[in-house]
Amino acid sequence: MIRGSCLCGKIRYQIDGTLGPAGHCHCSMCRKAHGAAFGTYSRVRWRDFRFTSGEDQVRRYASSPGIARSFCGSCGSTLQYLTESTSESFALALGTLDDDPGVRPVSHIFVGSKAPWFEITDTLPQYAGDG
Repeated sequence: MIRGSCLCGKIRYQIDGTLGPAGHCHCSMCRKAHGAAFGTYSRVRWRDFRFTSGEDQVRRYASSPGIARSFCGSCGSTLQYLTESTSESFALALGTLDDDPGVRPVSHIFVGSKAPWFEITDTLPQYAGDG
């Protein structure tokens, strides 16, 4: 079991399964949603995920056609990246985890639009687009 929550703690969730590969996304929308140089996400199967409290606090923002981002309506914590075309899973913002997910980032994506003030210094593969 892997647990997570938003900043204010109103939203809590649990994952009963393994996470997919994790990666750092440097696209401008992820940077703005996270208020950081990049967002770090991992795929989670819906069947392995459940809210344990605060599901009524979850809000969604349609950031582009077929894409929604969920966040806490109280504190604003970014939670999920949801795509209409991938209904069996979603991308979870790993910064909301309370436990070790057992995965580590494997790449940087959308580095073609990374923040000019941030220098990538690790040796993970870098992709101009989504890899």
